[in-house]
Amino acid sequence: MKTKITEMLGIKHPIICGGMLWLCKPDLCAAISNAGGLGNITAGNYDTGEELRAALRQTKALTGQPFGVNITLLPSFRITQETYDDYFRVCCEEKVAAIEVSGAPAKRYLDQVHEAGIKIFHKVGSLRHALNIEKLGYDGIFAAGIEEGGHPLNDDVTTMVLTPRIAESVKIPVVTTGGIADGRGLAAALALGAEGVMMATRFINTKECIVHENIKQEIINRQEQDTTLICKTLNLQGRALKNELTQKVLDIEAEGKDLERIFPLITGQRVKDAWNNGDVNGAAFMVGQSIGLIKDVLSCQELMDGMVKDAEAILRRNLERF
Repeated sequence: MKTKITEMLGIKHPIICGGMLWLCKPDLCAAISNAGGLGNITAGNYDTGEELRAALRQTKALTGQPFGVNITLLPSFRITQETYDDYFRVCCEEKVAAIEVSGAPAKRYLDQVHEAGIKIFHKVGSLRHALNIEKLGYDGIFAAGIEEGGHPLNDDVTTMVLTPRIAESVKIPVVTTGGIADGRGLAAALALGAEGVMMATRFINTKECIVHENIKQEIINRQEQDTTLICKTLNLQGRALKNELTQKVLDIEAEGKDLERIFPLITGQRVKDAWNNGDVNGAAFMVGQSIGLIKDVLSCQELMDGMVKDAEAILRRNLERF
């Protein structure tokens, strides 16, 4: 399955792993890249540029295939501007294949990244932001619908509408993210004008993702309506799994803005602990509505080969109808 994205990045399948704090580390990243997609190392997992460098080199020891790095430029409890500078510098020095940016535009880093021969993408949730990203000189766009886990834009536009609106309006490649978990989603994204898909939630339920089995089983048990949007009153909208903690956050928000009570509930450390100890009510798990499509735990190779096979069959079957 060749697209502009597979040709640009030198990968077999047009499937990219999105950033996931505490989860996108060398083992999972390498497994995805070895299976033909673009694996991801999430920079926010590491406190310094040199820690990130060690992770990149560990990944290189596990795969000879291209992989990318996610750098999220959002307000952080622990990541400083100097650390962001180090993240970009190290990525350029280590010659990663691509950088995924979310949050604020990475204007100050674009020349540095391009001089290093790295492709850079920005995740956006609106056409106006996509047009700005193209104007700034990015290499591609991740079109993120409201279905996605993490921090979807509060325009609340769905993947079904956002992808074709952006694809018809820009000249650089568009990748769909938000609500994608199987071959049907991949086929749909291509039909809507995308050159590939980016997934995150679906990769949690893979054998190579180091997460407590309680969490993987909880994702299987849940349905598409079992996520909620928190922190809207703080202008930091986030889609997370419905549980006791997210309900507590929503209750506090309903009473009025109270940062001192909310922030301790949504710290990265709380999520990190819960991924490891399996407490399904102990953290805000930033997962998307695609949990309704996740029914099992597969290897990355099984997942991606199956997605491509199913997508090709769907596209072929629909061509035959005409």
